[in-house]
Amino acid sequence: MLYPLLLTVIAGLSTLLGGLAIFFVRKTKDGYLGTAMGFSAGVMIFISFVELLKESIEGVGYVSAVLAFFVGMLVVYLIDVFVPHSYKGECAYEDEKKKRLKHTGIVCAIGIAIHNFPEGIAVFFSSVSDISLGITIALAIALHNIPEGIAVAMPIFYATGSRAKAFWYSFLAGIAEPIGALLAFVFLFKFITPTILDYILGAVAGIMIFISFDELLPYAYEKGSSNRIILGIFAGMAVMALSLYLI
Repeated sequence: MLYPLLLTVIAGLSTLLGGLAIFFVRKTKDGYLGTAMGFSAGVMIFISFVELLKESIEGVGYVSAVLAFFVGMLVVYLIDVFVPHSYKGECAYEDEKKKRLKHTGIVCAIGIAIHNFPEGIAVFFSSVSDISLGITIALAIALHNIPEGIAVAMPIFYATGSRAKAFWYSFLAGIAEPIGALLAFVFLFKFITPTILDYILGAVAGIMIFISFDELLPYAYEKGSSNRIILGIFAGMAVMALSLYLI
């Protein structure tokens, strides 16, 4: 189980890469972030339908796999409803007082951390099923965790003037992902059978699709031009298709 857990650590702590922006970058280039989010969405959407849902259908049948798919979407939707988070408007730091900035950064960190739990579980169980599939999903999640790290670190830094505090909060937001995977391993893994794993893959596909449409694509269109985002989506799908062919 070392490699699946390691992949969740890498994916989760990629928020630290976003946190590093406070050391090197005064203003992030939105166009690059938008294209990167489009690429990540392309990878997630393609892998969800072509690989995850396909394997689930082959294992438990169409109806059961599709039900698992929508259950996965529903779980993340409910988390999003009861613990709303954003690294767009709510996490903006311009023209805010320092107290409000710090509050915004902390709330953003908590929201992102809670949303990262199911992502960690998704990476873990996908890796258990197929390590190459887990690597792909971990990479896609890592890409979208980077702007989350920026969203947490920037308000904290501008509010406190402390790079250490800003970096620490971006770490806390990301560490929830491997914690989610570890909890899944401790409490769920002994109950896992090939059939249950097929159901989980269907649910993971739903989680990935929800993340793509609820987080990645809206953020991409806010930050980048539509032409570059479409190219990013196309590139993500093309890279994923080629990698699956070669593997």
